[in-house]
Amino acid sequence: MSHTLIAPSVLAADFANLQRDIEMVNNSEADWFHIDVMDGVFVPNISFGMPVIKSIATHAKKTLDVHLMIIDPDRYIKTFADLGANILTVHYEACTHLHRTLQAIKAEGMQAGVALNPHTNVSLLEDTINDIDLVCIMSVNPGFGGQSFIENTYNKVAQLRKMIEEKAANTKIEIDGGVTDKNAKQLVDAGADVLVAGSYVFGATNPTETIQGLKKIVQ
Repeated sequence: MSHTLIAPSVLAADFANLQRDIEMVNNSEADWFHIDVMDGVFVPNISFGMPVIKSIATHAKKTLDVHLMIIDPDRYIKTFADLGANILTVHYEACTHLHRTLQAIKAEGMQAGVALNPHTNVSLLEDTINDIDLVCIMSVNPGFGGQSFIENTYNKVAQLRKMIEEKAANTKIEIDGGVTDKNAKQLVDAGADVLVAGSYVFGATNPTETIQGLKKIVQ
């Protein structure tokens, strides 16, 4: 298995110094930028809109991993492709026709991701796993940063890893929420490929060193 990827979550960055924080990630050992888009309907919070994402995309020199926590994500697939998203993740719970949505994302040249809320069972992806490039397991309830990690996540990761292997899929497993140096190794051991870290990175005294520390743990 390839090395674990670290994806700092821009939602936790300092928006008054966004370019500085983007450059920090560019120059760090991080692999991806994780960008949460929230509409205040699917989740009880609103994050940032297209102009901010456009400016992030302008400065970012790494993979843009965009996570749509919005209802009816199909409306915006082309918009995010045009903005420069490399991976577009939609919520299982927000898609009536998941297979069609995945095909639409791929048709725009992006990788297709599916996010699962803490209460959603991974077995629901059995019929689509071969069409999914990335499964984002929410290890906190979506909508707010800085929440504590839900322990059942380890079981979900192991269960999903087993399904991916049985179906011979190439799907990556991403963990989003409450990731720190305390649970990173255990998550990777359970089968995670990508760790999203928000407040743990951006709230640190030295974010670059914190990213480096996470990379060391999971190598």
